[in-house]
Amino acid sequence: MKQKKRRNPIDLLTGVMQVFFFAAFFLLFLKDWSVEALVMAFAVPALLYLTGAVLPRLFPMDKLLLALINFLCALGILLQFRYSASRGFTQAFNYALGLVAMIGCSLMVRHIRSWKLLTVPMMLASCGLLALPFVFRAANAGKGATAWVGFGSMTMQPSELVKILYVLILSFLLSRRRVVTSMIFIGVMLGFLVLQRDLGTAAIYAGTGLVLLYAATHSKLLTGGILAGAAGGISVMYLLFRDSYFLTVQNRINNWLDPFATYDKLGGGYQIVQSLIAIANGGWWGTGLGLGSAEMIPEFRTDFIFSALMNEFGLVFAALILCVYMLIVLRSADIALRSASAFHALLSTACAAAFALQTFIIIGGITKLIPMTGVTVPFLSYGGTSIVSCMALMGLIQGTAGLNEHLLKEDRRLADTPGEGAAL
Repeated sequence: MKQKKRRNPIDLLTGVMQVFFFAAFFLLFLKDWSVEALVMAFAVPALLYLTGAVLPRLFPMDKLLLALINFLCALGILLQFRYSASRGFTQAFNYALGLVAMIGCSLMVRHIRSWKLLTVPMMLASCGLLALPFVFRAANAGKGATAWVGFGSMTMQPSELVKILYVLILSFLLSRRRVVTSMIFIGVMLGFLVLQRDLGTAAIYAGTGLVLLYAATHSKLLTGGILAGAAGGISVMYLLFRDSYFLTVQNRINNWLDPFATYDKLGGGYQIVQSLIAIANGGWWGTGLGLGSAEMIPEFRTDFIFSALMNEFGLVFAALILCVYMLIVLRSADIALRSASAFHALLSTACAAAFALQTFIIIGGITKLIPMTGVTVPFLSYGGTSIVSCMALMGLIQGTAGLNEHLLKEDRRLADTPGEGAAL
């Protein structure tokens, strides 16, 4: 009797995701009888099928990692569409750009054999991009961090793009044991970000660099010394400039300690309080899709999109989404452990660390676990620079995963070749 062919678990996962998003967009259609919602009810599941089933056949990729990324990106489209159809479509376009960036970075990792000649140009490009906000400041430059640049109606955050170069440069240098050069480069990058008062991104850069230094050297003394020196330097700078240059940092610490005391002040705790109210209103199971009130948070589409998610979907669903983020990090770490070269192992480690730190910093900020820093929620927040950057990081990991699979197939081929084992 012929045995039934077992279906791939990842295909089953993709099928469940398709049903979920069809139902979600169809509910929005029933709520407002919006033609756009009906179109998205069919378009998003189709997009999930194309990217999950077709893309891995064209480009070598880790299917589980791709499925998890696609789920979060589709959820980001849903959350943005729920409040504004035009922003939902724009988020879908940003996701398409992110797919191109992911594929490009994956192919780059697979086909570039020597990074030595590219390291210095990438360093110069990193410095040049991070210097742009001092020359072309966006219109909101006076509201805190000056990390954005504006060219007419278009704005971008160079530090998000530099993040890709940053992990590539550090991975190459540390794979060649150039620890001092790596530390100098980290210091220069952090200097730019501190001057821009973009401390959230600075924390991501610093944490990623520290993880890589430890992964490459395994030196607890070096890691501890860097941590102690950084803590001392930050403390001195904060005490000297907290009422002038770092006044924004002081305000955010005050808002974290007691947001209700600064609720009605300029730059005060209004957003944090509104976020906490939205989370509390959502409860365990949420108010229901389309029935929430996250609009009361000024930046609910970007920094506080996770608060909007908890408001409508509840704490239980939010905990499951955090598990998805954790699975992405664990899968990336597994890919790093299976890498054949130090460079690719460090590269996947760096991407996983940057992704994990960004997620922790923003989720911790909106739930008042740590002071709010204003970075984006990976894949969910509105914005082209953010989603392209996150997808590019995943592309670097996918490139490493593709190389791992290629080497595994090569090993199997050699093992199955007659006479090879005897020759050895």
